[in-house]
Amino acid sequence: MKNGGGPRVVTVDPQAPAAAALRDAAALLKRGDLVAFPTETFYGLGAAALDPDAVKRIFELKGRPESKPLLALVDSMAMAEAVAHVSPAARAMMARHWPGALTIVLRAHADLPAVLTAGTGTVGLRASSHPVALGLVRAFGAPVTAPSANPSGDEAPVSAAGVLGHFPEGIALVLDGGRTAGGAPSTVLDMTVEPPRVLRQGVVRLTASELAR
Repeated sequence: MKNGGGPRVVTVDPQAPAAAALRDAAALLKRGDLVAFPTETFYGLGAAALDPDAVKRIFELKGRPESKPLLALVDSMAMAEAVAHVSPAARAMMARHWPGALTIVLRAHADLPAVLTAGTGTVGLRASSHPVALGLVRAFGAPVTAPSANPSGDEAPVSAAGVLGHFPEGIALVLDGGRTAGGAPSTVLDMTVEPPRVLRQGVVRLTASELAR
């Protein structure tokens, strides 16, 4: 349905989202538009992660400092390897915790947009366990950005209504999968250093033995 002159809102089953709705959202991403969708923590703001212009729109809409890189969702280890250097240790961590709320920072391939990595040469990747988020990435066939769908510094939304409250304009589509869990965000683990370093403690609690491997 149409929300006035703002984003279109499509209700989806959070456990079994309709393929047509995911294809529609993926088509918008391919066009360079922005799409909001539920994840296992908050609603995320999606753009085609490999499209520099689309990624720039994320920064502009959120008012996010350009020095802060964006994480991207992937649907598999193979998709992660297509955009980043995945070490054996990182593969093992993915096997244990993906899909799930663990973002792993890796060395990015040289052809990734600098705006996505904020010039760091690294990229944070995650495979979401939420059927809508994971289904959207699969329908799109490439990484999708997923910062929380709120202006930087504001409260992250746990509902489609919360997304619309933050962004009455600027987003093409909101996939409304109901209320998300909220609480802690994804855990962010930097695996470009040895030993790996937790940059943000979130949902996934990593043991000392995991970090020492």
